Amino acid sequence: MTVDDQRATIEYLASPSTHGGAAVDRIDTHGAIVFLAGSRAWKLKRAVRFDYMDFSTKERRKTMCEAEVRLNQRTAPTIYRGVVPVTRAPDGTLELNGAWAPVDWVIEMNRFDQDLLLDRLASAGRLDVRLMPSLGSAVAAFHMVADHRQDHGGRVGMQWVIEGNAAGFSEFGRECLTPSACTILTDHAKAELDRRGALLDARRTAGCVRQCHGDLHLRNIVLLDGRPTLFDAVEFNDEIACIDVMYDLAFLLMDLWRRRLPRHANAVWNSYLAGTGDWDGLPLLPLFLSCRAAVRAKTSATAAGMQVDARAAEQLRASAKEYLALAERLLHPPEPSLMAIGGLSGSGKSTLALGLAPLVGGVPGAVVLRSDEIRKRLRRASPLERLGPEAYTASTSREVYATAARHAASVVGAGHSVIVDAVFADSRERDAIEGVATAASVPFFGLWLDAPETILIDRTQQRGEDASDATADVVRLQLARSVGAIAWPRIDASMNAEAVLRHALTHLDAQALVTRDHDRIAGV
Repeated sequence: MTVDDQRATIEYLASPSTHGGAAVDRIDTHGAIVFLAGSRAWKLKRAVRFDYMDFSTKERRKTMCEAEVRLNQRTAPTIYRGVVPVTRAPDGTLELNGAWAPVDWVIEMNRFDQDLLLDRLASAGRLDVRLMPSLGSAVAAFHMVADHRQDHGGRVGMQWVIEGNAAGFSEFGRECLTPSACTILTDHAKAELDRRGALLDARRTAGCVRQCHGDLHLRNIVLLDGRPTLFDAVEFNDEIACIDVMYDLAFLLMDLWRRRLPRHANAVWNSYLAGTGDWDGLPLLPLFLSCRAAVRAKTSATAAGMQVDARAAEQLRASAKEYLALAERLLHPPEPSLMAIGGLSGSGKSTLALGLAPLVGGVPGAVVLRSDEIRKRLRRASPLERLGPEAYTASTSREVYATAARHAASVVGAGHSVIVDAVFADSRERDAIEGVATAASVPFFGLWLDAPETILIDRTQQRGEDASDATADVVRLQLARSVGAIAWPRIDASMNAEAVLRHALTHLDAQALVTRDHDRIAGV
């Protein structure tokens, strides 16, 4: 509901004369208007009041502008410059940052190329999957330092989300959402909440509820200087922003998956887990993903009812239906499995693991546990830091494999599939990882990659930035040792990565371990 007349301010900010004659582009949302002119962007909060957003007075808008700048300088300090008053002189003229009494407030930002927004890159088919590990790392780093907020989140926080979705379906979804489907989804979400309520509260106590982004989808991420940058975090409602970190991440994962970018979603997922080690949050992911899709179903249905253009309204109604169906599917992931990929250094284990992961298990695919990365974490080293011989002793290697087995047990126990990527040169290591699957009563499948010495050495020497420390000498030492009888199916890894993946899939298809649904096939 609009509660104040901002027409004069809007006209002033939309005029090129306000910006030294520069052309002005305007972006409208339900809560703000952004004016793009020259090298600057000026964001005016609309004088509106909703049940979840209150910008009804200029004093309130000033407070919210200041909060937006403060919160977003955490991740996008080069975008947000500050808060500037719009003032009115005695003769009635308006001025930015003038000496007279303010009539409103705007956020001053450095302008960026709108075509570098990740949603636009995705829509154009130009969102490079190689950017996704850095995006996952950026979200992980942000979450690790975000302020703890034990006054929000937990079971009560997710109950608020589910009930808000149900109310939105009832009020705004009548024209496009089947009431029985809405009821079924709500009932299933409440049942999952009952199952996970104690874990949600325990994570809040442990500090996993933080001042997060709150609206972390592709439209609120931009590529600046080649790096994904998060911006436009929620400042107007702590119920939306002060949430479990995994619920914050779930919006991004759901958005990528819904766009049929499973490789992208899985890369973000695995990079995030590598940065946080947040294994405890895994059981909550189906509920979090489903709630994010349900929120989109509600907002799409709401927006459809506000459209003047009939075609736009119909597109939003179709989106609402799609999101509702996705929300129900996400609550019912397939049973987990455990895979192991072995082979000498340079055989392509990590490439194959990352190629298979989006196709295995529930959304967003399998967790990949890489022995090289585990070794670095155990030594408190960064993934790209080179380790010396002391990190490769027999005792250290036993610790690496034991850690991988423990994490694999945790992942499948939480209901997610896992792929363990390690050399597995010792038969006891192969037996141990298979034993994890047996103990958890989940399917197991192992693959062994073979390649000639020359190819193994060449690949290790051609690697760019990577967690592996393997060299030609390491490969020769591995070849000199017997790996014993290999019971796992063997694949000729001298082929290119695509061919190796195809051969692996023929084995996994026979075991029904690969999910061949439309969304994944379209994106892999």
